[in-house]
Amino acid sequence: MTTEVRERKLEEAIEAALVTETESSGTAAEQTTDTPVRSLRGYRKRLSSAYDVDLCLITGDVMDFINATQPKTWQQFREHHGNDSREKLLKRISREVEKRGVLDVLRGGIKDSGCHFDLAYFQPASGLNPETQKLHAANMFSVVRQLYYSKDGEHSIDLVLFLNGLPIFTAELKNPLNGQNVVDAIRQYKNDRSPKEPLFGFRRCIAHFAVDPDLVYMTTRLDGAATEFLPFNQGNYGGAGNPPTREGYATAYLWKEIWKPDSVLNLISRFVHQFEEEEKDSSGRKRKKQKLIFPRYHQLDCVWRMIAHAREHGPGEHYLIQHSAGSGKSNSIAWLAHQLATLHDAEDRRVFDSIVIVTDRKVLDRQLQMTVRQFEQTLGVVENIDKTGAQLKEALEGGKTIIVSTLQKYPVIAGEIGALPGKRFALIVDEAHSSQSGETTKDLKKVLSAGTLEEAAKEESKEEPTLEDKIAEEMKARGRLKNVSTFAFTATPKPKTLELFGTKRPDGKFEPFSLYSMRQAIEEKFILDVLQNYTTHKVFWKLLKKIKDDPEYDRDKANYLLRQFVDLHEHSIREKVRIMIEHFAANSAYRIDGKAKAMIVTRSRLHAVRYKLAVDSYLAEKAHPWKALVAFSGAVRDPDTGTDHTEANMNGSAKVRPQRRSLSLSIAFSSSRRSSKLDSISHCCTRCTWTRS
Repeated sequence: MTTEVRERKLEEAIEAALVTETESSGTAAEQTTDTPVRSLRGYRKRLSSAYDVDLCLITGDVMDFINATQPKTWQQFREHHGNDSREKLLKRISREVEKRGVLDVLRGGIKDSGCHFDLAYFQPASGLNPETQKLHAANMFSVVRQLYYSKDGEHSIDLVLFLNGLPIFTAELKNPLNGQNVVDAIRQYKNDRSPKEPLFGFRRCIAHFAVDPDLVYMTTRLDGAATEFLPFNQGNYGGAGNPPTREGYATAYLWKEIWKPDSVLNLISRFVHQFEEEEKDSSGRKRKKQKLIFPRYHQLDCVWRMIAHAREHGPGEHYLIQHSAGSGKSNSIAWLAHQLATLHDAEDRRVFDSIVIVTDRKVLDRQLQMTVRQFEQTLGVVENIDKTGAQLKEALEGGKTIIVSTLQKYPVIAGEIGALPGKRFALIVDEAHSSQSGETTKDLKKVLSAGTLEEAAKEESKEEPTLEDKIAEEMKARGRLKNVSTFAFTATPKPKTLELFGTKRPDGKFEPFSLYSMRQAIEEKFILDVLQNYTTHKVFWKLLKKIKDDPEYDRDKANYLLRQFVDLHEHSIREKVRIMIEHFAANSAYRIDGKAKAMIVTRSRLHAVRYKLAVDSYLAEKAHPWKALVAFSGAVRDPDTGTDHTEANMNGSAKVRPQRRSLSLSIAFSSSRRSSKLDSISHCCTRCTWTRS
């Protein structure tokens, strides 16, 4: 069997799953008559000859859709332009797609000569208006195999999907039986699918998929060799890839679930996000770049399943979403919040009056607020609570749709929600396990007044109440509220988190409603395994006897105390610093065009201060060209010198300049527990050598 025939088998399987109607089985006009509302139809099979290479449209589908759904507007347009109406309208649509992108045109339509044309109709929030239901059902989906996209008529792509005549997805298909797989499909997109071709220009299509029977990858921007493809797979028992299947293809979820007409319309209207981002080039100059965000599979699956469950069961439910670092939690939270805000049940009643997002990440709170607001398509939906509890109280009582707040205001939220039994709320908790603001909740006086490194380490390592602890206390005090559903996002849930928010299994144990594991994130290369190249150093030491007699001690306790003394000794710190810096100089400093960095993670703020001083001293002594930054909160008093240290007075006026080899080392405090600073290592380790002291 030839390569072409084998790939054709996969094409045929996809086409057979998508196509439910032939070209002769009616028109879109049938959906807008007085007959009962029908559901969306499947795809129609189209030939490449129906595609207009110059306009990047299936012109017949475009005109059929407009004639069927907007006959009065089309008649008005024809009266204005006469016999040239069809050509003028199609050219205008093509120009608008080229200028604004297909996503914006599908969502917002186009205007010409005082006429507004819609190019798609999305699922209405409720079924109260039969007319909008009929328009939604009139959408036309088409699939073309081996579409010839170039003007010379010599180059084709395996599969292209269209909505109302506008291209939305392309796909390159490969079959491992002929020695090619998804890697070859990606290579073909990079090498043979030029973004200068209209069909492959940025925003002409929403996404491009590389597919084989086992794996799927996708991108929203083709950029030659610089194109970045992301995995779009279900996960395979906690790892990357897809679970094996006895029959069919492991990637069949792509065309059976994701490319279904209802799913595509939901993706376009509720998920895919187009925005402008400011970036800095190598010289530090700012420039704006258009970006298109397409959800990863676990994000889609998670939000879709929660929305479906909430629609069926209403408020009063708990959901635990265990998504690792690198999972895109901020985007998942934003998508969930906006869809919960317009969710209606089977009787067309609104499920939730307000959506409240609570985050414990003080540094990332602004980022989350910005992400939620970016996804806002109707102004005024999102209310950021960044002032007082009174502002929060007013927002809750006033029925604001989406409210973003912080842990510090959680008691107000719990109290107000409990006092408004007639209203129904969705409470989204970000990082349910963490307490990265715990540095403000512990007894800082004890920490900052610690007289020795041992005392500082002991105080810093104490567990403080976490966000989950506080929410658990509130729930215990108030009981489970029937008017509130809680959606808890966390990367590393404790057992009590699982019991509080998780789903109970038949065996009595609890599991998360949705899981995207750290293993999968590492295997999919969204985060790096910081322990992959972990190296230990053996320490040898000898203590001199300081007392005359030989008192007896518990052997294990004595060894621990002796090791603790050696580990925290000034000489030990200096030797560790020497090893770290020389290792960095020999193995890492030259990487990434000389911009590599290193990180030292310490067990307390006082340790961070001591290491910063030791590093500065060693760098000056050896005349190394780098500088060190230190990161910790508040002020730390060194008991040996009586000096108060802060980030500002220790770091001075150092600034990051990409063109200079400075700021190559940083020293960060981390408690013995997982913290935001330690989490960040997984994101920065492509540029870092790091050591935990």
